[in-house]
Amino acid sequence: MMTKSELLEKTRVFLLDMDGTIYLDETPIGPMRETLSLLRQAGKKLVYCTNNSSKTPEEYIAKLRRIGFWSDEDMVYTSAIATAEYLKKYHPGKSAYILATDEVRADFAKRGVRQDEKNPELCVLAYDTSLDFVKMKKFNEFLAAGKFYVATHPDAVCPALPVSAPDVGSFIELFRCSSGRVPDVVCGKPYPVMGEALSGLLGVGKEEIAMVGDRLHTDIRFANYNQFTAVLVLSGETTKEMLKTSPDHPDIVLDSLNDLAPLLRE
Repeated sequence: MMTKSELLEKTRVFLLDMDGTIYLDETPIGPMRETLSLLRQAGKKLVYCTNNSSKTPEEYIAKLRRIGFWSDEDMVYTSAIATAEYLKKYHPGKSAYILATDEVRADFAKRGVRQDEKNPELCVLAYDTSLDFVKMKKFNEFLAAGKFYVATHPDAVCPALPVSAPDVGSFIELFRCSSGRVPDVVCGKPYPVMGEALSGLLGVGKEEIAMVGDRLHTDIRFANYNQFTAVLVLSGETTKEMLKTSPDHPDIVLDSLNDLAPLLRE
């Protein structure tokens, strides 16, 4: 296992999962505001990296600002951004029917993804929290017609109170049952599409990037797939018992990201 000192010495960019990693239901985990500030003072770049494709970067920035985490030198990167970049790189100019909130669809358009609700060349499944039967039926018809199928991320549920909400992974199963199709490409964590896009954007070596998260099957697997340093925090979903039987292996395990604060103060 890597030591905390080694982690801080080699890492230039910290990719931070959010819920369960830096906050729980918008409540900061311990003295997280100070820890993030100390990381910035040490010259570390902070990238808030989330699979949740129901919100635009601007909506996340507003949330992070409200909690007291945001600094203008930080960055937000979502699975929807990774998907837009993937479409522009591998399917340039092709039109897409995008199942997403109006705000996220507008963000895809802003990023140069052409949209067509009548005869698209591609189908994109994002986390549409305004999903209704009319949208589902249309999307299913396009899948049945054989349109190339892209999903933003695979998470089956989204943490919420009082109970978790169905997420894109649940929608994937719904459309598998109705159309017989599964996505041709999934862009978010843990898959390499998002990692490759981030590596290119950040302009640093993979060995200088650390992914910090509380989920083994997304955050830690994502780091393993992309050869980033895998930092597991036990402040969210994962317990020590779960870690013992997991095929996904972190390079370092922390009770929370705040464990780095004493070293950063030195």
